[in-house]
Amino acid sequence: ATFFVPAAGEGAFLVELLKQKLEVALTKSNSASAYNRNCLIALASLYGIEYLEDNVEMLVMNMITAFNRAYIQGIKTFDKKPSYQVLDSAKVIIRTNMAQGDTLKHINADGDPILFSEWKRVKGKPNWVQRTEYTFESIINESGPTNLVAGETEELDLFADSDFFSEEPLKPKLHRYKPCKWIDIYKQEVE
Repeated sequence: ATFFVPAAGEGAFLVELLKQKLEVALTKSNSASAYNRNCLIALASLYGIEYLEDNVEMLVMNMITAFNRAYIQGIKTFDKKPSYQVLDSAKVIIRTNMAQGDTLKHINADGDPILFSEWKRVKGKPNWVQRTEYTFESIINESGPTNLVAGETEELDLFADSDFFSEEPLKPKLHRYKPCKWIDIYKQEVE
């Protein structure tokens, strides 16, 4: 399941979700390579927005620390050493999926649209992923991938039919990344 926390704070809820998801990843994995992939898949399904900059910094740090601890402990089950590719890819996912901004206005501290990435498995290649960026607003308005925050759209779209936001919408440059193995996300190669 994918989880979105609109006021993530320092990550107490997301960290607990991450720990539980990594436990499931361990039980579902029959090899170290499967565990590496499953940990990153579990992590890629957690998203959060926090308004305060210092809270976002703590959120990211707490998520990285929780991931590293659980992953390093879990990989020992397979008598393997931690993969630095997995640890570096996890950092990219966390920094991408945890955003600073105003959830209701859909913008970050600079006034630009909040961006999130969809992490989609490549059909026929279970170890591969396709990363595509979307604005948070497009996700809320269901003009982007709707599996990220399914069921949350109507509740968050408070001013859809009003003139409250009369400015011209911002058009950020969105990226589509080259398909890659889950453990190679850290390379961040753009198409």
